[in-house]
This record gives sequence, C-alpha cells and structure tokens, in this order.
Amino acid sequence: MPWKVALLSASDKGSRGESVDTSVQVIRELVEEELDGEVIEYRIVPDETSEIQAALIEMADYHQADLILTTGGAGLGLRDVTPEATLKVAERSVPGMAEAMRAKAMLRTQRAMLHRGVVVIRGRTLIVNLPGDPKGVHELLMAIIEVLPAALLQVKGLGREIDA
Repeated sequence: MPWKVALLSASDKGSRGESVDTSVQVIRELVEEELDGEVIEYRIVPDETSEIQAALIEMADYHQADLILTTGGAGLGLRDVTPEATLKVAERSVPGMAEAMRAKAMLRTQRAMLHRGVVVIRGRTLIVNLPGDPKGVHELLMAIIEVLPAALLQVKGLGREIDA
C-alpha cells in the first residue's frame, strides 16, 4: 500500500526564497525508495508557530496524509518552534519513536541530544519532526523507517496493537 506523505519545511530563509532546502530531497528519496510512499504535498513555511500549525492541520485533515515529515525548526535556536507547533495540533504522543531517533544519532554524536523533535498522532496521521540538515534527516529517518509501516497501520486502525 503506497503511503500518502506530506513534507513540511520550517525555514525563515527557505520561505523567503533565500535558501534551498536540500533536506527535503533526502526525505523524498527515502520515502519513495524505503517506505513505498508518495509525496502528495510539500510546503515551506517560516519558523512561526501559527503557520506551522496551520500547515500541519491542513496536511492531516484536508489532504489526509498518512505521514507528515517536518524538517527544520527543532533545535535550540530562538526561532526553532516546530516541536511546540506540532504538540499543539497533536492528539497523542509517540515518545518511543523520537527517543529511538535520538538514541541512534547519539551513537555518532552527542550533539544529537539537542534535537527536540517529537512524534505525534493527529487523527489518522503520524507526524514526525526531523532536523534541518540532510545528514541528520537521513540518520534519524533511517532509525525508524523499518517501524513506520507498522506504526502507520496502527494509526489507521488497520494494524495489530503491540504492547511493549
């Protein structure tokens, strides 16, 4: 079953056309090659809580994406508000997936603990915050890629419930 995936980039410079978001291309390739997913929506918004929230709601509720992958805005910078915006639209949290991503990345660098990204559920959509750099995006997404199909099936109500 091809998964419907939406991509959201939170970037002040990107939203003004001052930089190119190379992380999105990494995500797109992994979604298509490793997840059998189809990108149905892509958007760049500034690092503003309200704009990130609005985009996430539209992608989940209107476009009915199975999975939303965000990139950027999840560090310690003053304008990094993606996790807060994501939590505001969330109905449930999936902390184990976020913890797994950080744990995998920390095997390479202790700086991975500075990534504040969250994984949540809104309706029947899984939302995953990824870092803003291509290397970090690849590493963190690959840490959960094998589990994503089972997680998406469960979020859709089609998979077997798993108790840890």
